[in-house]
Amino acid sequence: MEPLLAQLRAAAEPTRLRLLALCARGAFCVTELCAILGQSQPRLSRHLKLLVEAGLLERLPEGANVYFQLPPDADLARLMLARLPEDDLTIAADRRAAARIAADRARAASEAFRRDGADWDEMRALELPSPAIEAALLAQVEAHFGAGRLGRIADIGTGTGRLLELLAPRAEALLGLDASREMLALARARLGERGIANASVRLADMYRLPLPDGGFDAATLQMVLHYAEDPAAALAEAARLLRPEGLLLVVDLAPHVRAELLSGFAHRWPGFDDAAMAGWMGAAGCAPLPPVTLDGPLPVKLWPARRLAVPVVALPEPALTF
Repeated sequence: MEPLLAQLRAAAEPTRLRLLALCARGAFCVTELCAILGQSQPRLSRHLKLLVEAGLLERLPEGANVYFQLPPDADLARLMLARLPEDDLTIAADRRAAARIAADRARAASEAFRRDGADWDEMRALELPSPAIEAALLAQVEAHFGAGRLGRIADIGTGTGRLLELLAPRAEALLGLDASREMLALARARLGERGIANASVRLADMYRLPLPDGGFDAATLQMVLHYAEDPAAALAEAARLLRPEGLLLVVDLAPHVRAELLSGFAHRWPGFDDAAMAGWMGAAGCAPLPPVTLDGPLPVKLWPARRLAVPVVALPEPALTF
């Protein structure tokens, strides 16, 4: 009973309830929350500390900033927020201020990328058939899970967060993971501008994801593996996140002869063939499903796989006799 009472006490204060309402719609850092609520940083930091200690918010460090958002299991917080009247003037004003913050984020992130000359939209830069790729990915999700709503999805190497936006209507919760703070800024701006409240992003290394085993229904890696030094290890880490019968979806280039991609785009691999992908997936405890080929200027494939209930155990090497 005490944890429940602690959460109720933590939420029973106007500023803290406003903070919960804001962080339920996206992740914000302290300076952004100060700007939205018009309160001092020491005051808000104290409120945030109480909410984190009660388990109503989670704290996500990212470089010099720390972002706050509702954790996936914050059912009590969501229940309380559902009782807030939609026409509450204070909450409505907070949401308008948060929308301005989201727009400022998008402008700042886009300007930084233009200034640094980085081409962050690789699908567009390589003229890949984005609509066909997205349609194929959604078809795999529907084939695996049916028309019902999904639970949790992890998008590894989320980039600008386009997959989070695409899958948000089908999922209860989505988490985008990326090692680039700049990409996360773009993804966070996308989610905020579109009002996608069931998705969040987090700084993470795809070889050491700070997440428990078996906590997700699906994991996606779109145009990520060709940057990986060790694709097998990246796939094994993605598979670790999946519950039994969970879906692993990999979208990447098939073998090609475009050598300039290795230098100009810093690709580590000139595409992947079906045999290599099937071997890595099998070693990660997944059963490969038939791949899907997508036509375009570069060969693109979608490799789906199903997480096995019992991981595959390698057989011992036979003893040599002479």
